[in-house]
Parts: sequence; structure tokens; C-alpha cells
Amino acid sequence: MKVRGLAALEAKSQLVAHEFTRRDLGSHDVGLSISFAGICHSDIHQAREEWGPAIFPMVPGHEIAGIVTSIGSSVTKFKVGDRIGVGVFIDSCRTCANCTSGLQQYCLEGMTGTYNTLERDGKTVAYGGYSNGFVINEDYAVHIPQNLALEGVAPLLCAGITLYSPIRKWGVTKDSKVAVMGLGGLGHMGVKFAAALGAEVTVLSHSSAKKVDALAMGATHFVDTSSPNALDPLKKSFDLILNTVSAPLDINLYLNLLKLDATLVVIGLPGEAYAVNPGTLLDGRRRLAGSMIGGISEMQEMLDFCDEHSIVSDVEVIQADYVNTAYERTVASDVKYRFVIDGTSF
Repeated sequence: MKVRGLAALEAKSQLVAHEFTRRDLGSHDVGLSISFAGICHSDIHQAREEWGPAIFPMVPGHEIAGIVTSIGSSVTKFKVGDRIGVGVFIDSCRTCANCTSGLQQYCLEGMTGTYNTLERDGKTVAYGGYSNGFVINEDYAVHIPQNLALEGVAPLLCAGITLYSPIRKWGVTKDSKVAVMGLGGLGHMGVKFAAALGAEVTVLSHSSAKKVDALAMGATHFVDTSSPNALDPLKKSFDLILNTVSAPLDINLYLNLLKLDATLVVIGLPGEAYAVNPGTLLDGRRRLAGSMIGGISEMQEMLDFCDEHSIVSDVEVIQADYVNTAYERTVASDVKYRFVIDGTSF
């Protein structure tokens, strides 16, 4: 499959138009035309080689929503014309305990990322979703419900599942008090999911301008963390705190907000390690945990949940030639709340 897309030809370079060829369609592969591709902040980190050595040229993108255009001879999961989604990984070992239990993102041999990695054969470079076409093994793609707008679905395949998974893992219900740290591409999905489950949701944000949005998304409370001592009244208040912030911060201030046996889940990836005071954990058997995306079955469950509750990501749709500006605006937190590239503009 010959496709058009965008690539970073070397670290920290601007993304430019790039033509390349996808692998041939295997018997269990699905070919798709990409309708929309979301821009995740991790795309920027990898294209700028901020997370270690990377593979160039790099075609980023792991929030992919499209339409099936062809299927391999043994495909049973999809048919031509189906709406299809692809997320952060495209393969895994399939045999380890984590893979066989539906947790492919924690594959013991390492999942195969959608881009900036080699496929399982060890030689084929995986190129991501910033393009007009894609090829994926049917087992690693999901069905997109008919009633959800594809542009709003694309970020669900990363930002959405990244919040849905811990919300399910830690059992959020209508009786839960949940705090979401940060209201960005990740955080706004946490607010929507927790609110849909009936939880009492508090947004903790340093940007007071986001209060109106937070409440409209279902939050009950908004706390401006830039105000001195703003967190003091919230000590020992929450059953679950979802930390979507990628910037350095004093994590102990937020651990103090947990009830007995409650958990703070790290979702954002800061550039430096947290300094954790053990005494903060001991006071109330508090837990500090982490969570990374979700497995294929959980991704499908999330999309079905979104269909039931009419949830999509808040997006700004852009043309491909705007992507470098979009990168700068993403770094500056100047988007509500996710950029999505129109797949027809490549």
C-alpha cells in the first residue's frame, strides 16, 4: 500500500510531507483509510528524541480512526466498510501471561508500538498514523460504534483508554470521590468517564480559566491549585486521584488528599522522578500506583461505554500542513483538548 503522510526526517526537525509503502496485506491483516489521526504529546517527545534514541524517518501517530478498505483472506473480525480504530500498539508476543489475559500493553516481551519501533520480525520499521492509509493485524484493532464521530473517537484510542483503564481498575462508582489532576487531553477524558459513572469529581488545575469547561464536562468541583494553600481543605478527601500532569510537582501534597487505603495513580510522565516521603504513604495506608493505556478488550469496552454515554474527546480538527504549529500549541497547552489531523489532507 503506497501512502502519503508526515514524517520527522531527523530528531527535532519539522514534520514534512513523506511518501512511503506499508507492508503487504497478510492473511490476518486489515487495510484501512485513515479518517482522523490524533496528536498525542508523546508524538512530540518521540519526534524530538526527548525519550532516548529514536528511529528516523519517523511517522508519528497512535490515535487512529478510519474505514476498512481491504481484508486478508483469513480475517473474520472486520469487513470492508467497517469503522476501525488503532491505538498505541500493533502487536505483542501473544503468549505470555499478560497477553493471554488481555493486557497486551504489559507484554512481558514488550508490546510493539504503533511507530518508532521495529515490528515483531525485528526488521520492518513501524510507521504511525500521520498518513492516509494503514495496515494492522485484525487482533490489534477495535470496532468504532456507528454513532460516535470519528474525529472525536481518534484520541480515545490513547487519551481515552489511558484514563478509562485506571478508572475501571480502581472501581470508580457513584459513591466514589475522584480527583483529576490537570485538565488537558488526558484529564478531560478522566472527568467525562468518572462523571458518567456517577462519581463526585474534583478537577485540580493551575489554570482557573478551565473551570467552566471542567464543570460542563461533569466535574462537581474545581480547585485552582495556583492559589496558596488551595489543597489544605481537601486533605483525606478522595478515594482515587488521577494524576495526568507531565510536569514536575510535589507529589506529597497530593498524596495527602487521599483517604484511608486510597490510591493516587500516575498517568502523566514527568521529565524527572518524584521525591516521595514514605511517611505520607504510611499515614492512611495510601498507595501510589501507575497505569499505562489498556488492552484490546478493554479498548473495545471503552468504546462501547462511550457509545452508551455519548462520550468523545473534545477536539480541534486541523489540516496536515498545520501540524508543526499544532505541535507548538500542544507544548504550550493551547488546545481544547486534542488536535486531530484530517486524514484526507495528507
